[in-house]
Amino acid sequence: MIDDATTELIRRYQAGVGLIDAALAMLSDADLDRSDAGGWTARMVVHHLADSETNAYVRLRRLLAESSGTTILGYDEERWAACAPLGYTTEPIDDSVAVLRAVRAASARVLTRMAEDDFDREGVHTESGRYTVRDWLNIYARHAEEHAEQILKASGRS
Repeated sequence: MIDDATTELIRRYQAGVGLIDAALAMLSDADLDRSDAGGWTARMVVHHLADSETNAYVRLRRLLAESSGTTILGYDEERWAACAPLGYTTEPIDDSVAVLRAVRAASARVLTRMAEDDFDREGVHTESGRYTVRDWLNIYARHAEEHAEQILKASGRS
């Protein structure tokens, strides 16, 4: 049986897409390209969310399916955002929102099938060292929450 704290993290993870949808529903097309003090625009944040979630998808599955100590790769988010072919500053957000929804739904289904001891499976993150499924869940449960706020702030809607 999964403890209450883990159950709450899973609930927050599942709710994350709704927070992003709600934030985006408040924006006009022009709002997507505003930024606060030269930071990322809402458009960039949405593309980042899709890329981050696909990395998270692979990380979760590697932690569960591979041997203890498996390598979990970090990536340079700023570099991805600056990579012109990835289109962080130019591409419409619809595909990235669809990726976020689909990948997060698939990972949420995995989380609900897990046993308590599955959350202790661990690997080694190339940037932060020891990395468990529970660490993964703590990070990604708040990831969409933080970025929903960032979307509203960047667009001037918060």
